[in-house]
Amino acid sequence: MEKGLIRRLLPLLLLGAGSLPAAAQPAPLPRGADKAPDAIRRWLGAWELELADAPRRCTLTFGTEATANGRQLRFPATCRRALPILDSATAWTLNASGQPQLLDAGGKAVVSFQGGSAETGVEGKGSDGKGYRLSGKGHPRLAARALQGAAAAASEAAQRQTTVDPAQAPAPETVPGRYILMRQQNREACRLVLSAPAAGGQQGGTAFEGSCQDVGLTIFDPVGWRYAGGRLSLVARRGHGTELVFENGQWRKDPAIGAPLLMRKLAP
Repeated sequence: MEKGLIRRLLPLLLLGAGSLPAAAQPAPLPRGADKAPDAIRRWLGAWELELADAPRRCTLTFGTEATANGRQLRFPATCRRALPILDSATAWTLNASGQPQLLDAGGKAVVSFQGGSAETGVEGKGSDGKGYRLSGKGHPRLAARALQGAAAAASEAAQRQTTVDPAQAPAPETVPGRYILMRQQNREACRLVLSAPAAGGQQGGTAFEGSCQDVGLTIFDPVGWRYAGGRLSLVARRGHGTELVFENGQWRKDPAIGAPLLMRKLAP
């Protein structure tokens, strides 16, 4: 009889052998996350919900799909045994402070979190009066990947020169004159005078008008300028230069690497 029982149980034992505990299974990133609002996107994906001061935890997944009271909340059925408070949890949302909440079917908070962040994890309190913690525990963070990709793309774009149509750029004879130099829009740092090139020359002279308190500009120490193909180049005393393009009625450093620089011509 014992052998017969073993034969009947063996398929079930083998089937269960291939399954990992819920907390060990990495949950996939939710679909449609790239279209979610930024405040929501940073919280999307898998999290470990832990009971404070106890070895009980469960993997939750914050999804994007809208529900009656919030957004989709997924977790294995075994979580209801490990953390009984999840027996009534059906959705998740963000509170007024941008922190997540687990909600029941009536929209009432089951666990409310506060403090911390999506990067470091958050502490919360359940309707059962117990403390809980939500942490990433190595799960892939979609928001982090998106932000890294956006930062890399922005950096790459910033290092590329802007395409200039010479026909739309200011005429060369309009370049000489008095300019305000700015690090920020409408905040004057120095004044610079661009003098016209000598007859047949390719480079005009430059000189600060009055004293310049901007250390970077005084170190650069512009002594000349050149203009070609719609691009204005300021030439430093040591021979190197920085290029600017004309946008929105003023000149802008291009590519936009390092400290910004804007130049706006003053009326004669």
